[in-house]
Amino acid sequence: MFLSSGKMPGMKNSYEVTGTGTMPDSFWHNFPDLGIKKWVIISSVLFSLGLLFGVLSPGIDALASLDYLMEIADSTATLSSFGLFLFIIINNVFKMILSFVLSPLLCIFPILSLVMNGWIISNVGHLFAEQYSVGFFMLGILPHGIIEIPAFIIGQAAALSLGSMAIAAVFIQEKRPELFQNLRKNLKYIGIVIVLLIIAAGIEAFITPSLLGLLT
Repeated sequence: MFLSSGKMPGMKNSYEVTGTGTMPDSFWHNFPDLGIKKWVIISSVLFSLGLLFGVLSPGIDALASLDYLMEIADSTATLSSFGLFLFIIINNVFKMILSFVLSPLLCIFPILSLVMNGWIISNVGHLFAEQYSVGFFMLGILPHGIIEIPAFIIGQAAALSLGSMAIAAVFIQEKRPELFQNLRKNLKYIGIVIVLLIIAAGIEAFITPSLLGLLT
């Protein structure tokens, strides 16, 4: 009887029509092995939420953020361009690797890193636009940010992928054999991200100061 089968005789399910023979995999069926593209989308959403929060609540501890950045600027003011280049590489790469290594701890580090960096960029951009100009801020962040921000998001996506798989492997025995494969795959992405961060650091250290000098 067609009532017991849930369909009329001769009627095919959508997955039978496509000829695959299996139902399309859902988001949750594949989770956490979503592929880097979906994790990049998730990371972009988290980063955008941080940006949005900074726009909607400008001034909340923003001065503290600016003071922190000014302290870093003061500490690096005496460095040569090459010294600044090395400082930026060490700072950015260390934070990326730290987030990746600690991602199995409930993915707290990559999530906070994405949201907080978006919030800081938004708040600092607001303050610089008020004290200087929007053009000054954009000129200061765009040349290297075009490379650094996507690299940052991809790196945090890899961290979220590893962290989610590690957490799943603790509770789901079938996921444990996939953990090492996930680690190897995401290490490749981290390697690419590190190369991109080095390129971005070179632009920030050698090119951005010259560009800002045109406006001062």
